[in-house]
Amino acid sequence: MEVTNKCDVYSFGVVALEVMMGRHPRELLVSLTSSTLFDNSGLLMKDVLDQRLAMPTGQLADEVVIGVKVALACTQAALESRPNMGFVARERSAQLRSPIQSLSTP
Repeated sequence: MEVTNKCDVYSFGVVALEVMMGRHPRELLVSLTSSTLFDNSGLLMKDVLDQRLAMPTGQLADEVVIGVKVALACTQAALESRPNMGFVARERSAQLRSPIQSLSTP
């Protein structure tokens, strides 16, 4: 296997999903690869996020969804379908420029 920038992107996606899921995303990635679900239309946030934590709401939920979508894009099976790290960095920067109002619940 040749090590490329697309491998780095894949690794980033795996680590990002692992952080959000609280476990390695192996089963999720296998199920997405073996199905036509990669448009993510049938994927629910509750299926991806760590069940030990409260589900995010409002703006935080929107930002988490963007993070999951970017991570899933990074882990696509086809190398040519994965974004480059420049795209990933721009997406993260855009999220950071729109700060979360409050991380705590009232």
